[in-house]
Amino acid sequence: MTQPDVPVSRADVPVTKPDAPVSRADVCVVACAEAFRGDGEILAAGIGGAVTVLAARLARMTFEPDLLTHDGVCLLTGDVPALGERPEVVEGWLPFRDHLWLVLNGRRHVMLGASQIDRFGNSNISCIGDWARPKAQLLGVRGAPGNTRCDPTSYWIPRHSPKVFVPRVDLVSGLGTDRGAHDLRRVVTNLAVLDFRTPDGSMRLASVHPGVSVADVVAATGFELTVPEDVPETREPSAEESRLLKEVLDPRGSREREVAA
Repeated sequence: MTQPDVPVSRADVPVTKPDAPVSRADVCVVACAEAFRGDGEILAAGIGGAVTVLAARLARMTFEPDLLTHDGVCLLTGDVPALGERPEVVEGWLPFRDHLWLVLNGRRHVMLGASQIDRFGNSNISCIGDWARPKAQLLGVRGAPGNTRCDPTSYWIPRHSPKVFVPRVDLVSGLGTDRGAHDLRRVVTNLAVLDFRTPDGSMRLASVHPGVSVADVVAATGFELTVPEDVPETREPSAEESRLLKEVLDPRGSREREVAA
């Protein structure tokens, strides 16, 4: 599937910078939000933490107003509430059977987490070690096979390290580009943005966050990463995006506790 052109660097999007210093967490939220650019009327589902939920809501409030968002349970929200708050406007009810219809028909872009991910985007959220006798039991494969086979999928990894970015995952939960993934859009970490825009569908360094070097990312990755000759810097949030995050979407600052500097 042809991927939409998604800006990754500050050169791609006109940005009016905020006056206050920009935190790494805000850069990460905006980088995750950019994954939803161009999606239109599709369910944007952030899983597993504040950053992904904020990303979907920020995208809807700024450059992707047709996105569908939900309350994390079964309500489609007509407004965009702050993190942890109930919506004031409910657009519809989304029971599990209808949620599954969206998944099976490619109408959901999910941003997942991963305990392990390899160079082709195969991810593991099930176990560490031999699946017959694992060292650690995790979530199980959950909905990762169906999501990655049928829908656009992105990943948020709050701690970029060789323990997560591995040569081979211990168990494939989510499909990679070499196993028939529908559309792996991007991987955002606390250090960088990565995508799969290479001839063989392997992972590429798309941008590094402000204050991070290419060498930092390479050292934190447990496999050979495709590194272009010129790697841009991930764009910082605009003044309006910063205001929305601080004053409207996350006034308690939950995102700051999730991001490793």
